[in-house]
Amino acid sequence: MPGARRTAVSAARLTGTCPCTARTRSLHGPCPVTTFGPKACVLQNPQTIMHIQDPASQRLTWNKSPKSVLVIKKIRDASLLQPFKELCMYLMEENGMIVYVEKKVLEDPAIACDDNFGPVKKRFCTFREDYDDISNQIDFIICLGGDGTLLYASSLFQGSVPPVMAFHLGSLGFLTPFTFKSFQSQLTQVIEGNAAVVLRSRLKVRVVKEPRSKKMAEHNGLSENGLPGPSLEGGKQALQYQVLNEVVIDRGPSSYLSNVDVYLDGHLITTVQGDGVIVSTPTGSTAYAAAAGASMIHPNVPAIMITPICPHSLSFRPIVVPAGVELKITLSPEARNTAWVSLDGRKRQEIRHGDSITITTSCYPLPSICVHDPVSDWFESLAQCLHWNVRKKQAHFEEEEEAAEDGEEG
Repeated sequence: MPGARRTAVSAARLTGTCPCTARTRSLHGPCPVTTFGPKACVLQNPQTIMHIQDPASQRLTWNKSPKSVLVIKKIRDASLLQPFKELCMYLMEENGMIVYVEKKVLEDPAIACDDNFGPVKKRFCTFREDYDDISNQIDFIICLGGDGTLLYASSLFQGSVPPVMAFHLGSLGFLTPFTFKSFQSQLTQVIEGNAAVVLRSRLKVRVVKEPRSKKMAEHNGLSENGLPGPSLEGGKQALQYQVLNEVVIDRGPSSYLSNVDVYLDGHLITTVQGDGVIVSTPTGSTAYAAAAGASMIHPNVPAIMITPICPHSLSFRPIVVPAGVELKITLSPEARNTAWVSLDGRKRQEIRHGDSITITTSCYPLPSICVHDPVSDWFESLAQCLHWNVRKKQAHFEEEEEAAEDGEEG
């Protein structure tokens, strides 16, 4: 059964791990006292009680030894060819693993013309995006490149995602904590199940559109490549996506302000008049949302962030809402133009009157393998990639100056 190889997160003992990875306190806040004064208390409802594992204790374990790995390499980057070859040869020859790669990766002339790599190249399993479904064949994923490789990995798995080990070989690398220099020892630890993981929440996005052509109205549920296509709801086309960073609704090529209504659990909370709005996960809070003035949220915080893009209002500030709410975004009746939506920078499409975008937290997070632990890795990325709060330090007073000032005061 494919699920037998999926990872599980357990509070296993940290056997053989560095003592620095152990935590003595929970990342969750303390359980609140639910009695208030001598007579008031919270109404107890056992059906709504949730038991959530402390993120600090989330560690990778395997139900069975992993045998297949998907290697995602940044395309059109010659500097990654040698690391890619070294990694694939190590996985196949040293660990006897089945390696999957996208077909266009092997079409790179530098790989196709390498005679020394030829015997290894023939052992690859290949796939084509949007044509081949490999979701039940991959035990874990290795990314070589920048943050875009992790977003691409997320897009390939619209359900359960295998654990992802991301190497920083790109430009920014906020989501790629591993360095390639010691990849063999790091891979050994992961294969042995000796690693911490952070569960990066994703958004479940449903785009529902009015049929505007006979072809759309007569859609049979299959796309041209034979994979499941859009479903129909009451005559409308419905497309569903899993999004790791953010959903961006903007004004597109129009010179007019975008004018969209935002509903939360069925209630209209605001109308966005500006360049657009960003709905992001905590992982996405350090991407476009941060550039638009939002706060940065640790990925273990269960939340959804709503950030306006250049709002025509002095009081429209970014807000954070609970992860369990359902957001719905539609074009306002007064809107002068259409809007456009993109999902993790891809799948860009036009939104017209009668269309809607429904967003909530997905039950399928992306398990990202940590170098140290979720807290240390995140703050290190803030410092190294975004130079968070980097400032020249204020000089201290010299002892002679302090003594002179004290003498003058005396």
